[in-house]
Amino acid sequence: MQKNTYETPLNSRYASKEMQYIFSPDFKFRTWRKLWIALAESEMELGLPITQDQIDELRAHQDDINYEDAIAEEKRRRHDVMSHVYAYGLQCPNAKGIIHLGATSCYVGDNTDVIIMTEGLRLIEKKLVNLLDKLSAFALEYKDLPTLGFTHYQPAQPTTVGKRASLWLQDVLLDYYEVEHRLANMKLLGSKGTTGTQASFMDLFEGDEDKIRTLDQKIADKMGFPGCYPVSGQTYSRKLDYQVCSVLSGIAQSASKFANDLRLLQHMKELEEPFEKTQIGSSAMAYKRNPMRSERICSLARYVIADATNPALTASTQWLERTLDDSANKRISVAEAFLATDAILELYINIVSGIVVYPKMIERHLLEELPFMATENIMMEAVKKGGDRQELHERIRVHSMDAGKVVKADGGANDLLQRIAADPAFGMTLEELESVMNPGNFVGRAPSQTEEFVRDYVRPVLDEKSALLGLDVEINV
Repeated sequence: MQKNTYETPLNSRYASKEMQYIFSPDFKFRTWRKLWIALAESEMELGLPITQDQIDELRAHQDDINYEDAIAEEKRRRHDVMSHVYAYGLQCPNAKGIIHLGATSCYVGDNTDVIIMTEGLRLIEKKLVNLLDKLSAFALEYKDLPTLGFTHYQPAQPTTVGKRASLWLQDVLLDYYEVEHRLANMKLLGSKGTTGTQASFMDLFEGDEDKIRTLDQKIADKMGFPGCYPVSGQTYSRKLDYQVCSVLSGIAQSASKFANDLRLLQHMKELEEPFEKTQIGSSAMAYKRNPMRSERICSLARYVIADATNPALTASTQWLERTLDDSANKRISVAEAFLATDAILELYINIVSGIVVYPKMIERHLLEELPFMATENIMMEAVKKGGDRQELHERIRVHSMDAGKVVKADGGANDLLQRIAADPAFGMTLEELESVMNPGNFVGRAPSQTEEFVRDYVRPVLDEKSALLGLDVEINV
């Protein structure tokens, strides 16, 4: 680490080495050379005077990039693409004259950006699949464990721990669908020329439009893409950057929702994120177990969500066939959106892999509120014994208000059941009342909903993408 130079924490603290490499200069410049080879080879196959020996020479130096030569030339020329064309030509003197033939800078720049985003999405896809696997296992393990449900963060009808996890799981599954859609629709710019008209190729191919159309498809095939965008200016539409970053924003939203929920539940001592044996929670309060992983997810997610505005603004302010006010912004905003989302998913997987559940605390909180929620069932049992439903409803209302006052104003225990047992209008003993209080009677279809969702929706994804499973993550500082 250089202590006297700023370095983004996304590299030094958060993102994985795999995602860092995808957005590295080395990956970019290696891709440039692959694209130059694809262009030259396609031009040769379509009849231009390029030899196989020239292609072989380009391939021989595809990965041993002479960076020093490129850097020195860029200082002279102030043009990164032409500097690398020059450096490649030094290594390939026989092929020097056909490198970048007919192309403009966006041929390597834009096509590489699409390739980089595609590779980034593939890594995101892998991590989403592993998260789906971990989260679905957690949901199934606790599908039957009743817990207090909340609406407006006020006690509400019980659910189960696993059913609540299925809500997190569904958000992640929706994000997975979005990633799959975006991957299926990624296309290259191709080689469109300075204003998108392919005029330079009209000269090269002597007006043969069939060959020019074929050129784009050949480049796409060689680079592993289904095709190229049919029309463009000099660049691909910057809406693509926005669409990709919107997918990343969606993942950040889902992760932040999960992390916020966990922070609330950790406060209640019901669930807890992993806490390592030697980890320090607070510099002042040694007893604390702060949810630092969840808090980091929320923090990074806020950045990604806000960052997605950048490509939206860039797409909306492009002028006619090309303007360069996109370049500096997109090389920061797109890369950092991927790096931050990568870090978020690593944290999410880490938390779910080691999440701690405290059934006794969950039961305690549930039983404190369950008497209020059981009043409908109690009233129906009392009606069966001959009670008047309207009268019983009023009596339960009064008893509930009085019991609530004892809990909130006096700090006492919930004595609603004792009050009802002492009221002859109900004709029920305390034992009979307590028999109604089985928490499992109040969770509805939560267990089966969880099972069905994992079986019918998540499991098919995990089966289809089984080759991506088995990812190990280790969070950084």
